Amino acid sequence: MTQAKQNKTQKNDAHAREDRLKQALKANMAKRKAQAKARAKPEQTTAGKDT
Repeated sequence: MTQAKQNKTQKNDAHAREDRLKQALKANMAKRKAQAKARAKPEQTTAGKDT
């Protein structure tokens, strides 16, 4: 009985770890996408404006 309980706990731990990794990967990809978008955006400078 103890062995079965350990196996179930290990499966739950593995599933929880996988979920954490998925969340971290999703957040990392969103961050990288935002960084790439910011780099691709042309910078606006005030050098050409006369005020």
